[in-house]
Amino acid sequence: MTANGLPELDLRVLVALRAVAELRSFGRAAEQLGYTQSAISQQIAALERIVGEPVFDRPGGPKPVVLTRAGELLLVHANAILDRVRAAEADLASYRAGRLGRLAIGTFQSVSVRILPEVLRRLRAERPDLEITLLESDDQDDLVNAVSSGELDLSFVIGPATADDHEVTAFADDPFVVISPVDQALVPEGELVPVELLATVPFIGQTPNACALLIEGGLFHAGVEPKVVFRTGDNSAVQAMVRSGMGHSVMPLLALDVDDPGVVIRGIDPPIPYRTIGVAVPTRRHRAPAVGAFLEITEAVCSDLVPALGHLVT
Repeated sequence: MTANGLPELDLRVLVALRAVAELRSFGRAAEQLGYTQSAISQQIAALERIVGEPVFDRPGGPKPVVLTRAGELLLVHANAILDRVRAAEADLASYRAGRLGRLAIGTFQSVSVRILPEVLRRLRAERPDLEITLLESDDQDDLVNAVSSGELDLSFVIGPATADDHEVTAFADDPFVVISPVDQALVPEGELVPVELLATVPFIGQTPNACALLIEGGLFHAGVEPKVVFRTGDNSAVQAMVRSGMGHSVMPLLALDVDDPGVVIRGIDPPIPYRTIGVAVPTRRHRAPAVGAFLEITEAVCSDLVPALGHLVT
């Protein structure tokens, strides 16, 4: 045995050992593996020098070679090692194809309700062995920082990239709409709410977040200062307060339960600039192969969902 012993083994000699043991012939093993017979003989000889024992008895002539006791012992371990290598190859192939591994996803409230469930349903159907973890936050800076640091592989965000350590793919322009109690509609069905009218009614607002800044910033630029009577960070609570008759609100369409019979939904004239929903991915870190599949599915889901709700804006 050499000074370093078995750690000096090359996987190729274990492959040769298994082939010769199965076929009981150096020549047939060489043919199966695509080597010359002398190359197989050299590999087995190298193995025997490392082991310090013969691994085959060679009777000579037409008689088949047979494993020695040392060869039998070594073959058990060689099979286990080679099987693990094959399993590693298969796992890596699945990882590269985005079917295996971990995908950490950032999200925020309205996406968690309207977009992400369908994305996850399709992703899990296509890639059932993919491990998925989720992080929800209404603080977009937290989500973007988690993408940049590697805590998240990707995250839903509003608007464009804010630094060069991530990039954003846009998927949906989500319009802002007025919601009113069903018995207090500001304009008839089919008409748009004049934006200045929103300064004259009690207003249900959101606690500060990326979406709230877009809404109130858009109203401010339109010359409207809403009369806020209540704020909440929960989209469903905003809608519930409107349903109760406490006031009106402006919300992104995808944040609403559009089937709620207690509210009416109208577009705004002129409209507040839409919020753009996208997915941020890192630019300075390795990107998990499953990210590509996630982006493709998200594009398909948004393409189906947003046009289906568009009739509610006008």
